[in-house]
Amino acid sequence: MEYRALGRSGLQVSPITFGCNVFGWTIDEATSHRLLDAWVDAGMNFIDTADMYSTWVPGHVGGESETIIGRWFAQGGGRRDKVVLATKVGKPMGEGKVGLHPRYIREAVDASLKRLQTDRIDLYQSHDDDAKVPQEDVMGAFDDLVKAGKVRAVGASNYEAPRLASALDTSERLGLVRYESLQPLFNLHDRAFFEKELQKLCVERGVGVINFYALAAGFLTGKYRSAADAGKSPRGAGVVQKYLDARGQRILAALDTVAARVAAKPGQVALAWQIAQPGISAPIASATTLEQLKELLVAAALKLDRQSLDELSAASAY
Repeated sequence: MEYRALGRSGLQVSPITFGCNVFGWTIDEATSHRLLDAWVDAGMNFIDTADMYSTWVPGHVGGESETIIGRWFAQGGGRRDKVVLATKVGKPMGEGKVGLHPRYIREAVDASLKRLQTDRIDLYQSHDDDAKVPQEDVMGAFDDLVKAGKVRAVGASNYEAPRLASALDTSERLGLVRYESLQPLFNLHDRAFFEKELQKLCVERGVGVINFYALAAGFLTGKYRSAADAGKSPRGAGVVQKYLDARGQRILAALDTVAARVAAKPGQVALAWQIAQPGISAPIASATTLEQLKELLVAAALKLDRQSLDELSAASAY
């Protein structure tokens, strides 16, 4: 497996991040554990979750995904040491538990560690920016966690370029731990948010990027090609409405062309294009079956030639 440096953190990660938001939501605990075993058995090591996964499910309170991962670690066999574990803090957890106040960060990290049944988190991320808390306080709290050994590195999610730059400057000025990664929206269809300002900033400042929605909610797999396909999944109607425009059709056509040329599937090609982009460390993608997971493994090893990369970039130009 060809691992990649995540920012300047010293962490070495697989070229795709396994998104664990599906654990306890669309797949049960036993299936989640089988997928995690298959992931590490294949040499992949990066997994991403969050404390609030999956508060949107009726009856859930958050922490369900972390708890399932913790029970997997508890099975032993060196499982904890086989992964780079990323989780997040800051999204609403109910009862006023939200944001990046230092007191809450300290409370939340201990709760995550308990659910995860581990003594450290490799990458602890701000799930959202919190403009109400001075960045000096936020980064100071993260610095304390690293010094205490509870966290190895910290990252940001959903930050815009000016705020990320400000946070990096704050850490540098005060000699505090800095954000080593960014988790933005980015895929072949959703390019503008990352490319307009964030990409240049991340490349120049050495910040690793682990982008979410890498497959555009399944659109880039070719699953949704007409309005009639909206019924293929509970989120199908939204996917068709958002992505199936003229540009989306051009993207699918280019994916089909390149996929045929390299003997791969459209979703694998879409991930390989992302992995090849400047600044990208490891796109986040989920799987709910072993078959889907095997497709991610192929994508991780797929190297596209310059012609293919350029064709996809041109078809998805905005």
